[in-house]
Amino acid sequence: MVPVVGADLSRRLVPDELREPAARLPPSFAARPQGGGTAPWDERAVFTAVVYALTSGYAWRHLPPTFGTSPATAHRLFTVWTEAGLWRRLHRYKKLAKRAT
Repeated sequence: MVPVVGADLSRRLVPDELREPAARLPPSFAARPQGGGTAPWDERAVFTAVVYALTSGYAWRHLPPTFGTSPATAHRLFTVWTEAGLWRRLHRYKKLAKRAT
């Protein structure tokens, strides 16, 4: 089994103040009634892997296996989350949180 990314790196990439809103925004896995489809994923691990890929400049295919997700899953969910407006909503949330402090 591949070890999942360390808690320190995860906290640095996705600060605690973004964890809760980020956990609520991504679409969740929904199994098809007839079975099959994509396997469920750990949304927090995938979200952290996506943030790592975006902030590091690495190509998706070079995503380290320590994130516990495949580069294909990370990229696919990045695309889904982008189309769902996740990044725009997180940016808006972060701006509102800064104003509140």
